[in-house]
Amino acid sequence: MATQNISKAIKDLRDTIVGKVPLPNDQVDQITLALLYKFMDDMDQVGIAMGGVATFFSGEYEKYSWKKIMSPSKGAQERYNLYAEGLEKFYSNSALPDTFRSIFKNATIPYRDAETLTNFLKIIDANFDYNEDSEQLGDAYELLLNILGSSGDLGMFRTPRHIIDFIVSIVEPTKDDRILDPACGTAGFLISAYKYILNQNLDDNGKSNLTFDEKNTVLKNINGYDIAPSMVKISEMNLFLHGASEPKIYEYDTLTSDDKWGDKYECILANPPFMTPKGGIVPHNKFSVKSSKSEILFVDYINNHLTSQGKAGIIVPDGVAFKTDKAFTSVRKDLLDNSLWGIISLPGGVFQPYAGVSTYILLLDKKIAKENSRIIMVELNNDGYSLTTNRTPISGNEIPFLTELLLKYKKGENIELHDNVIIVDKEKIASKKYDFRFSVYKEKKSIEYNFRSVKEIFEDIKNLDDEYQTRYNELKELLWDQKD
Repeated sequence: MATQNISKAIKDLRDTIVGKVPLPNDQVDQITLALLYKFMDDMDQVGIAMGGVATFFSGEYEKYSWKKIMSPSKGAQERYNLYAEGLEKFYSNSALPDTFRSIFKNATIPYRDAETLTNFLKIIDANFDYNEDSEQLGDAYELLLNILGSSGDLGMFRTPRHIIDFIVSIVEPTKDDRILDPACGTAGFLISAYKYILNQNLDDNGKSNLTFDEKNTVLKNINGYDIAPSMVKISEMNLFLHGASEPKIYEYDTLTSDDKWGDKYECILANPPFMTPKGGIVPHNKFSVKSSKSEILFVDYINNHLTSQGKAGIIVPDGVAFKTDKAFTSVRKDLLDNSLWGIISLPGGVFQPYAGVSTYILLLDKKIAKENSRIIMVELNNDGYSLTTNRTPISGNEIPFLTELLLKYKKGENIELHDNVIIVDKEKIASKKYDFRFSVYKEKKSIEYNFRSVKEIFEDIKNLDDEYQTRYNELKELLWDQKD
């Protein structure tokens, strides 16, 4: 399906239910349920066509199949009743994988208008089909999330796609890495990492070098945590549509639960929550620092959960870079001593239109950090979009250039320094109370001023006055001569 058609179908779906389902999160939930419902029937039909039997809609669940629900012989109310019953009963269907059961948990239709539901399901039926190549469907789902997230409708700081891809391309996850996002939201970082790995394993003809088992291993190595059940459901669906039959997304409070504290990862990618709930966080006691601030606790968590060769890319609010609280300075010291190799300051409006907070990207790699006594600092001024609320595309995008430069630096190659690129000794950073701000270390260009004395200025005025008088007399004589 062409992107234009996908976009229109998504818009039509939202327009159809917006009067009955006004909250964007709930709209995503209803679309997620309907897509999965149809896809299960699609998979059953493929199985039957190949000489097998239905897996999901069999036995007592056969009457709830998408094909039967959408039969022209069904009236709107009968269709509504069957679909509502199917949603309610599927959580108990033992034939469903745990991922599907999780998505259908507590599933309902939040309205009673049978005609609205019929129109909604018809759009799904006409525009979306599941097959072995689900990439387009995954892209369609991401488009839906991007549309809602970019306007802040999902109630979260959604990371712009190009910033996610920028970070992933610098961190360079591999096919063997166990990957984690401890605050995964809609799984944007995890999807980007998966796509990056696939693109890095193509032959000269653009075909994958990964075997079926290797591709499955990559998907099994992808893990995500989120505290919100709705985000878990969305992430699971997102990964499923990109080929993960059993996505490992967990409803888990990263900061207050400790049962996964022992897990280590080769690669961690995250844009953790910037805001600490009123009253602060009450974390468990396994953190390296004592704090109630979520932003610094997440950084500490990520640093503590990397393997000895682990790497990470983290978006943090600017306070993490310079606050002098004991917890903040302690974490920055630990990063500098053990894992930090690069810092990128992002434009202040990168999260427009719904957040103007200044942010940094912290680049961690324990192997590089051990081999290097310096830190590269980069100031990204132009990410290819205006810093206005509408974030329209502009020329002068620095991301491609900076990506190439940072990758060269990682390899130990010589790089050419620019106004927005500096390299700083770790000792110097330590002497500045572990301040990570670019502006602290950027050399100030001095401007020489040649101030004259008051006496010199008055002498110049006198000379000007004398010159004026001379010119006046010359002009006067000339005019009198002409008059004569």
